[in-house]
Amino acid sequence: MDVDKISFTGSTDVGRLVMEAAAKSNLKHVSLELGGKSPVIVFDDADLDMVLDLVRMATFYNKGEVCVSGSRIYVQEGIYDEFVKKIAEKAKSWVVGDPFNPTVHQGPQIDKVQFERVLNYIDLGKREGATLLTGGKPCGEKGYYIEPTIFTDVKEDMKIAQDEIFGPVMSLMKFETIEEAIEKANSTRYGLAAGVLTKDINIANRVSRSVRAGSIWINCYFAIDKDVPFGGYKMSGFGKELGMHGIEKYMQVKSVVTVGNMTYNAAEKAYHEY
Repeated sequence: MDVDKISFTGSTDVGRLVMEAAAKSNLKHVSLELGGKSPVIVFDDADLDMVLDLVRMATFYNKGEVCVSGSRIYVQEGIYDEFVKKIAEKAKSWVVGDPFNPTVHQGPQIDKVQFERVLNYIDLGKREGATLLTGGKPCGEKGYYIEPTIFTDVKEDMKIAQDEIFGPVMSLMKFETIEEAIEKANSTRYGLAAGVLTKDINIANRVSRSVRAGSIWINCYFAIDKDVPFGGYKMSGFGKELGMHGIEKYMQVKSVVTVGNMTYNAAEKAYHEY
């Protein structure tokens, strides 16, 4: 009852519990930064070499254990086949191993539970009918290391396309039109971040206005700055961190009205005239 505000970062399920506890106590203010299943939309005109490096980082950085991980990759049909071929090569060159080694890109999953959870999702993806392009297995005989994994032929209703896996697993999907890309990007219960890769500023502006996510990164990813508000839509939570908007949830508005040397009757008359 003595706590006025809670800021929680974690899973959507635990976020619900935090809201419930706040409602049952003193209706304290809550801000939630929860799960994500962020799309990265790649248009035909994008610089393919730049795109490949950005997409690889968006999905596999920090072994995929990032709330804004760009794990749903939508590629326009004109470059899709070439993209698939080259991203498989990029994934195979992503070095997994001791994170204290400066030549290594990816370390182990955080613990055994998460390691097994990611492997279960990879197995589920195969059983759901997606095609395993590369990866999909543990690395080495010791530790919680998993190969960078890419699925193609992924459908929107598959678990690997809808659930936050929190591991190095990429779902590749194809689109034709801008309208289709927007519809697919929004086909998730989450709305934390999204990437848009294109040289056309009109496409970038249209998509960034239409995708329901709290952060939209155009021709970049993980571009976080202390002055830029960060926070999600939908089941990714609410409230902002960083920037002036990040302070608002810690403040309350108070109205103070002062009447000068006025008698009660005069004040009452002024009120009724108002």
